[in-house]
Amino acid sequence: MSQAAMGLTMLGLIVVVIMLGFPTAFTLMGLGMLFGFAAFYDPAVPWFDNRVFDLMVQRTFGAMTNETLLSIPLFVLMGYVMERGALVDKMFHSVQLAFRRVPGSLAVATLIICTFWGIASGLVGAVVVLMGVIAMRPMLNAGYDTRLAAGVITAGGTLGILIPPSVMIIVYAAVAGQSVVKLYAAAMFPGFFLAFLYLLYVIGWALIQPKVAPKLPPEAQRAPISPPVAHIAASYSQRLLPALAAAVLAPARAFGAAAAGVRVSWLMLVRYLTLALVPVLLAAVTLGSIWWYVTIYSQKDNTPPPPEVTQSQPAPQESTALAEPPGAEGLQEPPGAESAAPKEEQGLQALGEPVAAPHAEAVPESFYIGFWLTCAFTLAMLAWYYWKMDAEQFEILRMLVSSVMPLGILTLVVLGVILFGITTATESAAVGAAGAFLMAWQAKTLNFQRIKEAVFLTAKTTAMVCWLFVGSALFSAVFALLGGQRIIEEWVMSMNLTPLQFLLLSQAIIFVLGWPLEWTEIIVIFIPIFLPLLAHFQIDPLLFGVLVFVNLQAAFLSPPVAMSAFYLKGVSPSHVTLNQIFAGMMPYMFIVILCMVFMYIWPGLTLWLPKYLYGG
Repeated sequence: MSQAAMGLTMLGLIVVVIMLGFPTAFTLMGLGMLFGFAAFYDPAVPWFDNRVFDLMVQRTFGAMTNETLLSIPLFVLMGYVMERGALVDKMFHSVQLAFRRVPGSLAVATLIICTFWGIASGLVGAVVVLMGVIAMRPMLNAGYDTRLAAGVITAGGTLGILIPPSVMIIVYAAVAGQSVVKLYAAAMFPGFFLAFLYLLYVIGWALIQPKVAPKLPPEAQRAPISPPVAHIAASYSQRLLPALAAAVLAPARAFGAAAAGVRVSWLMLVRYLTLALVPVLLAAVTLGSIWWYVTIYSQKDNTPPPPEVTQSQPAPQESTALAEPPGAEGLQEPPGAESAAPKEEQGLQALGEPVAAPHAEAVPESFYIGFWLTCAFTLAMLAWYYWKMDAEQFEILRMLVSSVMPLGILTLVVLGVILFGITTATESAAVGAAGAFLMAWQAKTLNFQRIKEAVFLTAKTTAMVCWLFVGSALFSAVFALLGGQRIIEEWVMSMNLTPLQFLLLSQAIIFVLGWPLEWTEIIVIFIPIFLPLLAHFQIDPLLFGVLVFVNLQAAFLSPPVAMSAFYLKGVSPSHVTLNQIFAGMMPYMFIVILCMVFMYIWPGLTLWLPKYLYGG
């Protein structure tokens, strides 16, 4: 058997052995060692001196000694701490009340919580199981169609591996030699756009067929009103914002509640007024941050260039000493020298480097027009909201602030410090893990036993990911040594494909591979095969990577190895069958394909944010 045939045999065997149930990481290492031993075999050399053993040691040492991989266990720890801290129950109830008038309110609330909880944790299994426990039975008890309930939980739970911060993006960055920060920026809009498409589908189905998502009874749509709030509304005004403002300025009538056994203090009134103004504060902070970044921070490099050195003003001696010798511009790297470096090493270096965001372009006039129009629209929405705010709406706002706001702030901080180049991915992951501990401590739901479970699960998951790095590095090195990569490249080149045809072919292969394999195997085994071909077809690696991330959503939604279905089945009532769960997931697979079509037709959906933040 020729070496090229051995390489292709090696690639085929990996799929078969993984489908038989063998651990992926050790299967990669085992096949790499076996075929590498044959590739390096020399009868004149003792078998123990075979160079495949040196290759394995080098690959393992290179992966394990890189400190930037710390971002993976820290992000995983962040997710497990929040999952073990049981912080979702109040969040689900408050979001459901906030969307009580929307068709399919329980399903909408489930999808929203799945999205944002997935962002914070990044753990598909944890999100699906947790939301299956919290939301599945209430939806079934309310008369929701089983397919709708199952599809919302399974599809929403998979968004955690797409929307940053995501471990899958870090793994792809290491394999592809790309900046994890730019990949985070590129995946941001497509992730939320896919969640938006899911939301449109759920609401549309509930509008077209109301029987699949019956309206909740009136008693299930009401929020309990506390006695102090009820007294303030009765004493001043049914509109809570002016009522609270008047109570703070003239608290005499509010203090009269003591006669009825209701305790009201001036500090309580101030706290209530502050809570009522949270939407205004959030809008002001968001719009102010956008204005500051676009008009001030991004313009700080708009300084005139230094004057050019002329013959009458000779350059300093230091500059001439550091100048390149004549003709140095002709000494360039040979073609492919950059790609010849180990991709793992390139990717791991990119993980640890924050990306600055220099800009020298003037702010376009369209920004000012759009910004002020947005401000006007926001003010109109706030005026309408406060005009409708009564005591019950205020209580819902209190529930949202106490349950959703901490998670929202933590997520914004973790993503913001990465995207704006303030910290590296590792440092941001440490901030997220510390914030998760603080949230669980504040909620008083975390004890020593749960902390121990979170740490143990983090170590287990991290070990799996790290051994995957080692196994994939050894496997890809031996595969390339045997000439398998070259054979595939020559075969693809001989087909004379256009960039669109190559993109369709590669994404179709990844989609099909998502049926029997998980995303980890696809990224570490098959993605390196496509990466060298991107330059030939002039496809941006960022766009290709995000297309892969969206495509791999289907890996969790496609039978027979749809892990989300098995996660949900384990916590669902006994009368819910796997076929019903599969039927509920199928429409979301077509929505994934529709999202990929939008991403190809409109590349700015993926590439605009990283280009704006980091240039290039």
